[in-house]
Amino acid sequence: MHDDPPVADLHLHTTASDGRLTTDRLPDAARAGGVDVVAVTDHDRYHPELDAPVVERDGVAIVHGIELRVDAGERRVDLLGYGVERRAGLTAEVERLQQNRVERARKIVEYVEETTGVHLDIDLHDGIGRPHIAHAIDTSDAPYDYQGAFDELIGADGPCYVPRDLPSFDHGVGVLNDACAVVGLAHPFRYRDPAGALSLCADLDAVERYYPYGYETDESLVDDAIEKFDLFATGGSDAHDETLGRAGPPESAYSQFAGEIPGL
Repeated sequence: MHDDPPVADLHLHTTASDGRLTTDRLPDAARAGGVDVVAVTDHDRYHPELDAPVVERDGVAIVHGIELRVDAGERRVDLLGYGVERRAGLTAEVERLQQNRVERARKIVEYVEETTGVHLDIDLHDGIGRPHIAHAIDTSDAPYDYQGAFDELIGADGPCYVPRDLPSFDHGVGVLNDACAVVGLAHPFRYRDPAGALSLCADLDAVERYYPYGYETDESLVDDAIEKFDLFATGGSDAHDETLGRAGPPESAYSQFAGEIPGL
């Protein structure tokens, strides 16, 4: 049994974090992907060009969202907030996280340059993450391509890895609930213990039910969580490129979610 086609793509990244899309190109990418509603969910950052929970650009509705990684004790998970309004608590956390991202990137770059003896041409800007560093390694004289940079240098077990300073799950949920209309768990099957991650949904509004994993998953676990915790079923492509519509909620799930977002 196949899911109905997506009518929205509620998880994507732009050049404000580690994606390739700009807001100018977003409407064309959405139409090419067969959707007319998208959510911009950049990592740990407000999108600087989105000044309301929902904005319209060239016939496409853009939900201002955010993706926030949090420390839940036994696991680290990603939370998705939708319908963002700029509140003091989330603003303070975003600013702290961006400062930490830049400081972390500076240390990783220093370690990579010390390890390889190669200078990296990279701008340490807000929104920077390891993908930016991997691209810089790939285009440098170091003997690593993009994936090799992660595998050999900056991955979690690599010699140049530096951990991030993450907010706790409770704090992350708190600041997101204050600033967002809906807060959900992202991509539950990307965690080592999906069932454990899904148990966190007891404190959330939604879970990412539709996602292009590329491998087989037991979707009944998510469906059980949706029923148990009365969750909205969201989803999206998690695009870091310009290809949208690979996954997302069908009309029935989208309409329930949309009812919670002012302006949709």
